[in-house]
This record gives sequence, structure tokens and C-alpha cells, in this order.
Amino acid sequence: MIKSMTGFGKSNCEYNNRKYSIEIKSLNSKQSDIYARIPVLFKEKEILLRNFISANLVRGKIEISIRMENDASDKVNIINKELFADYLIQLKSMSGKAELDIDDNNLFRTVMRMPDILKPAVEAFDELEWNAVFKEIKEAVKHLDEYRIQEGAAIGSDILFRVKKIGELLSEIPAFETERIKIIRERLLKNLGEFNKVENIDENRLEQELIYYLEKLDITEEKVRLVNHLDYFNKTAEENESSGKKLGFISQELGREINTIGSKASHVEIQKIVVQMKDELEKIKEQLMNVL
Repeated sequence: MIKSMTGFGKSNCEYNNRKYSIEIKSLNSKQSDIYARIPVLFKEKEILLRNFISANLVRGKIEISIRMENDASDKVNIINKELFADYLIQLKSMSGKAELDIDDNNLFRTVMRMPDILKPAVEAFDELEWNAVFKEIKEAVKHLDEYRIQEGAAIGSDILFRVKKIGELLSEIPAFETERIKIIRERLLKNLGEFNKVENIDENRLEQELIYYLEKLDITEEKVRLVNHLDYFNKTAEENESSGKKLGFISQELGREINTIGSKASHVEIQKIVVQMKDELEKIKEQLMNVL
């Protein structure tokens, strides 16, 4: 199975006159990069949340947002008593030094307008409330994973089509092998004719050089390895778990064999086939950048 790294999931729930909206999305990334926006009430659960996301979504640039919307009756602000007392002492001290006559009512109104005097009421952490929200987080992650599978199916279809295309191009090479061997043979005979004009040739050394030259031009081994790599790629793509990194490594091996065939070919038509295979492989690599 091939999964995309991009995805989106969403879920909602209500608890204690509060509405929660959970959204999670993921984009391409070589590692697991998690950014979490969660209410202060649940800050102590952030590590647990990150571990859960990392274990289930593996990798990607992942952003989760948990928005809490209070009921109107639940929106209560309280006075920061410590800060109020501190402001009051400072203002009384300043008014005394400046010999200003300020009554208590005016002083009270002045203090109430000072920064951070009013603050939202922070409730104690409620495990039951977190459990209700975490249940929906799991649901949002499930939806994102389903999205990844759906996207991955389209990506996988394109990748496997191109893998098949490389195999088909490889099967076209034998049609040019006879002509290729003939060209190589004529070149060797011509070169040997030149050698025959030279006196005192070491026959054993000449034979060794010919064997080395023929082995260097033989592409049978590369073709066999390329077929094996293509088969391994297909089998890996069909595994239950998505293996984007593993497929990336196999694609590198495909490229190595294709390049070697191209460097050994010594034939125009085979070179053209190699160029087409390289083109298909580059498109595969581009798609694999978005595979989990």
C-alpha cells in the first residue's frame, strides 16, 4: 500500500457547555515535525498528544489545532487581586507625594482600567473532559489517515504505471542486441587489424585486454539486476505498510542500473531507450517525495 504524506482530518465534540473543534493536517517532510495549538487547559497533555500523533502518522509536517468555544454563560473574568493591590499601593503613594486629592472611587476606577487587572477564569483540569476531546482527536487522525490512503492510491497508480513502462522499455533492448554486437565486433576487428601491424605483441596480454573489453561492454548482468529491482519495487509497493523511504532506495538502484546500461550501450537506439527510462524514473522519484 502506498500512502500520501499530505492529508486532512476534522472532528467536533461538546462537553460542559463547551464546543471543541479539532483539525489536523499534514504536508511533506523527511521527518516528523509536529506543531500543536491546544487550549491552556490541556497543556499538560501535550507530550501525550505528540507521541500519539507521531506513532500513528509516522512522519510529515503535521499541524493540529484544538479550538475551544465557551458557552456565553461560561465566559467569566476574575480580578487579579495581587495585581490590583500592587497598582493601588503605587497610585496612593504617587498621589501622596504629588499632594493630589483623589477619592477612593476615582482611584478604584483608575486601577480597574490598568493592564491585566481582569483575567479569564481558569478551571482545574478535568480528566473526563480531556478523554472526550482525545476521543475526537483519534477520530480526526483516522480521517487524515483515510485521506492519505485515498491520495496514495492515485499516486501509487501513477508510480506503478511508470515502473511497468520501464520494464517495457527494457524489453525493447534485445531487438537491437544483434546489431550492437555486430558494431562492437567490427570495431574490435578493425582495432585488431591495427595491432597486427605492430611487431612483438604480447599475445597473452592482448587476450586479457580483449576479455576485459568484452566484459566491460556486456550489459546482461545490468538487465537482470534491473528486472529484479523492478520486481522488488512492485512487491514493496504492495506491502501493508507504506514504505516511501524504502521505495526511494530501490529507485536509486534502478537509476544505477539504467545509467550503467547507457554507458555501456554503444548503440544509438539503446541510448534513446535509456533516456526514456531515465525520464520515467525521474517522474517516479518526484512522486515518491510525497509518499509516506
